[in-house]
Amino acid sequence: MTTNTEVRTIYRLSGVAPTPEAMLDVFDAESLDRHGADVHFPDLAGVPAVYVTCGMESEEAPWCAPMARTTGIEVTESVRRTAAVLLLAVDGEVYGIGCDQGYRLIPDHLKDKRFGLSFVIRQMDPAMIRGAVSKSLGQARTDISLTPGGAPVPLLGIRDHSRIVRSLGGYLDGVPLTRSRYARGKAVSAQGGSGLKLALGVEPGELVSDLRTIAAICREGIPHQELEFVDRIVPVGDPSTLATLERAMDDRLGMRGDARIAVSVPADLHEVYAEATVCLTRINSDDARHADDFDLGYVLERARLAPAGQRLPALREGTVTLARDRRSKAFHTLAVTDALSWLEVEVSLGPRRFFLLEGEWYEAGAAYVGECRAAVTALLPSPPSITLPVWHNGESENAYNNRVADERPGWLCLDTKNVTNPLRRTDQVEICDLLMPDDTLVLVKRAGGSGSLSHLFSQARVAVELLQESAQVRENFTAKVARLSGGKRVLPKDFTPTRVVLAMQLRNREQLTPDSIFGFSQITLAQTAKALAARGVAVEAMGIAESDREAHYRPSWSVETAVGVPA
Repeated sequence: MTTNTEVRTIYRLSGVAPTPEAMLDVFDAESLDRHGADVHFPDLAGVPAVYVTCGMESEEAPWCAPMARTTGIEVTESVRRTAAVLLLAVDGEVYGIGCDQGYRLIPDHLKDKRFGLSFVIRQMDPAMIRGAVSKSLGQARTDISLTPGGAPVPLLGIRDHSRIVRSLGGYLDGVPLTRSRYARGKAVSAQGGSGLKLALGVEPGELVSDLRTIAAICREGIPHQELEFVDRIVPVGDPSTLATLERAMDDRLGMRGDARIAVSVPADLHEVYAEATVCLTRINSDDARHADDFDLGYVLERARLAPAGQRLPALREGTVTLARDRRSKAFHTLAVTDALSWLEVEVSLGPRRFFLLEGEWYEAGAAYVGECRAAVTALLPSPPSITLPVWHNGESENAYNNRVADERPGWLCLDTKNVTNPLRRTDQVEICDLLMPDDTLVLVKRAGGSGSLSHLFSQARVAVELLQESAQVRENFTAKVARLSGGKRVLPKDFTPTRVVLAMQLRNREQLTPDSIFGFSQITLAQTAKALAARGVAVEAMGIAESDREAHYRPSWSVETAVGVPA
């Protein structure tokens, strides 16, 4: 059956002129000759293009010889892999599409590392993320999250001021590409990192049209609010700071035994790294060192041999090749990168801390303040999803909560109606102050400083964790709700909350805004929301207005209130 689209991975190349001659110079001529490659110059909807095709053959598969020694049976099977690369220039930008092994013919240093990611954060549905690859500064670790059915961004745990997202996969949100025209009503998926993997038009005109659409989205589109954090952590761009960091790093490479240099597998290579059985490292030498894995000691030794000022360039020009076995034939090669991309290094300039990650410098904490402010702002929708009555002057918290429940049908006051702490039976834990008809937990606090708010945020986190992790707490809480409501509210026995509202009345503040929340509390609120979001619980914060009118009634009391632990 003929299809109108084909899933392909496309790269945007940096520093390549949009001419056939310049595009042909992208390739290693010696490698093309070795493979017997054919070079074509197709007529592709009027845009400059170069098309390279070749076969990679071996008379004997790499497993034949060792298996013959193991079994005593001589078997010879040949191997043939194919490769094709199409480079085309659209509106001055050069793009590359690889087929089969063709992507390996595109030099890694020419690939725009954020091209695919830039597209997906503008066009992907943030509630339907299927996978993410991220790296944490200073931890030399790659984290991979896979959720085939799709999940909201918070559940992936990637929203962090010190975490660099390298790749996102999921479903596109109404993108006007060829696939959307032919697959109306069907979900269109994509994976974006340095490359962009998605269905593109097969016909020349449709392919070029898709590339123009993608370019326009990257250039003019605004990132989804829940994905804009990906763009906040960017490499250091100040030339003087970069020059200072480069000198410090070059000096560091001349030292022996510096523990602040660690190995970090490049994010784009996590799949081939698992498949590779040999690592070939070549630095300032015609010969490559063969090892089972990346050899940090060898890399640092080779860098030390270079003159001062040339150590960092030696690593940038050096190569690390991942292959399936110890043979040097090209068709066994899985990936080739520069050696510097494998190092993670911390360098301090006075009080500022910087990290070298995959060849780029990042400043630790540079996005921290902005991320906290953005997180708090997102928790304060305008208008809020619910409204609460004003809090009268002199009215106690318990009296206020009881009044809210009395005035609102279906609401239940659980202030001081505590459950037993499973960690210590003599202690009590308050799950919430109010339970809404849709089972949202509402926690209420009047605060004159950050201490009271910290208590509120901790209470929310503890309540959610206990309901999710303790069968005893779930049983006690659902039973208490049924009894206190006179049987009108019956929660499932396995009840866990999906939403929490933090309602705050801040003394001497007219309304709740990010600026009116105490500075320390902004940080703890952002941390609490992030922790609960990772557990699948949405958080909203809202303010309660204060009234000058005196309260003229006394709060109701019960036996349970008398023995409960105050909030």
